[in-house]
Amino acid sequence: MPTNKQRRQAAQRHLQRQLERRAEQAKKRRRNLGILASVIAVVVVVGAALLITGVFDGDDTQAAGDPTPSADLPTSAAAPSTNADGTVSCTYATDTSGNTNLTDVGTPPDPEATPATGTTTLLMSTDQGDLTLTLDKAKAPCAAASFTYLAQQSFFDGSTCHRLVVQPSFGVLQCGDPTGTGSGGPSYKYAEEVTPETTYPRGTIAMAKTMAPGTTGSQFFLCFADTTLPPEYTVVGTVDEAGLAVLDTVAAGGIKDVGAEGDGAPATPVTISTLSVVA
Repeated sequence: MPTNKQRRQAAQRHLQRQLERRAEQAKKRRRNLGILASVIAVVVVVGAALLITGVFDGDDTQAAGDPTPSADLPTSAAAPSTNADGTVSCTYATDTSGNTNLTDVGTPPDPEATPATGTTTLLMSTDQGDLTLTLDKAKAPCAAASFTYLAQQSFFDGSTCHRLVVQPSFGVLQCGDPTGTGSGGPSYKYAEEVTPETTYPRGTIAMAKTMAPGTTGSQFFLCFADTTLPPEYTVVGTVDEAGLAVLDTVAAGGIKDVGAEGDGAPATPVTISTLSVVA
């Protein structure tokens, strides 16, 4: 018969084994939770990256939502340089991608002496209301010159705003493709005008591009929410308060047939009847 001492020792050994098992179980739980958290983090990062690159890969066959991106990227344009008189030299490079949705309207005149001061005002008349766009030639002279030139060529007239994203930190309406497919644009590309400090608050007008640098064209997006994006898209100007009210109404209508990337055509269609220079 075991003595009291032996019984106490056996009880202590049993308790020790219980404590060891509990410690091992707690360790496994922590490890499993860590793995789950890592997987969730990766999914979130990848999803955000897909949404960002998908929504703003405009102006060629690598546009958002296209199931088969083109392997042929257009020729990248050189970054603008400042002249002695304060003007800027812009390069509008021919798009050689073979994209059949491009429209040849020439290129902006005198690109080697592009004004880099002042503003240009455009009126974007749509079937949902008017938006006044103010382009900042000091912030993005090449983008402002191209945008103005295309408006003067009636490039945007009759086109639809083909993409909408509605999220708390990502609210944009994308326009500027005459074909309405998300892959159209002019037959030229030019370099982005950004800095590490470039941001996209509510009211921003910024230019879309592909994943490659130097591929800005005609597509642009209008931010109706403070939008979180990497500083890769040229901020060309701002939308007035009346225009923001129009965007808010479109956003409230939601997205028609939401795609896998969380974007799609606005359920409240937006057609640009005219986009013209007023000042």
